[in-house]
Amino acid sequence: MKPFAQFPADIKNNISYVLTDIDDTLTNNGRLPAVVFGAMERLKSAGIRIIPITGRPAGWCDHIARMWPIDGLVGENGAFYFHYDDTLRKMQRRYAKSEKQRRADRRRLESIKHEILKKVPGCRVSADQAYREADLAIDFCEDVSRLPPEDIDAIVRCFEAAGARAKVSSIHVNGWFGDYNKLTMTRLLFEEVFHCRLDEARQQVIFIGDSPNDSPMFAYFPHGVGVANVSQFKGQMTHYPTWVTKREGGYGFAEMVEGLMPRGA
Repeated sequence: MKPFAQFPADIKNNISYVLTDIDDTLTNNGRLPAVVFGAMERLKSAGIRIIPITGRPAGWCDHIARMWPIDGLVGENGAFYFHYDDTLRKMQRRYAKSEKQRRADRRRLESIKHEILKKVPGCRVSADQAYREADLAIDFCEDVSRLPPEDIDAIVRCFEAAGARAKVSSIHVNGWFGDYNKLTMTRLLFEEVFHCRLDEARQQVIFIGDSPNDSPMFAYFPHGVGVANVSQFKGQMTHYPTWVTKREGGYGFAEMVEGLMPRGA
């Protein structure tokens, strides 16, 4: 990983989209620093679209799509995208699966939940689970004492043994049924909201993240950026970002935006 301070000027001038993880990429110790909103506003003013790509739940994402200075977002690790049209004052919601399918999946996930809680003492169902549409989030350090890597691996194995996908974020293990992920739903968002193919636009995209569940995005986007805390997952990710900031979390995001913007912008 190379320092973001060395990001080439000719590539900076071509960036039209910033895709960003939320937890520990925009936040620090679970809080959203004021500099993050300022950085997002600077991107908007420069005509650069901002799209959070997160594992957070539908209930949170509805709020974020309405209230934050963004151009849409992908939630629950690719289960949906939301886009709020400020002119029409209307929310566009696009799911990977139908409501009937999501209900059936939630019943299957309920049985997995009981098995995980029994097999892995100390974990807990995420506090935001009530607001989820499509996945099960198991907390291993957000509101519980951090579990050791072997316990996190055990949670992943429980999901996979039941035929579910499982991804590890910086705070949760998320499990779901389906072939979708952050990247597949991002493709749909670009096609249906921005009316362009992601394959054709990816040289104009920065993706910034921090943890193993961002690996597919780092693999796909040539201009992947990690905030400094990505280094704690050394040896645990299949793909790493090309660039890395000096600072962690939201301060690293603000650092990236500062380096991206022309002076005076």
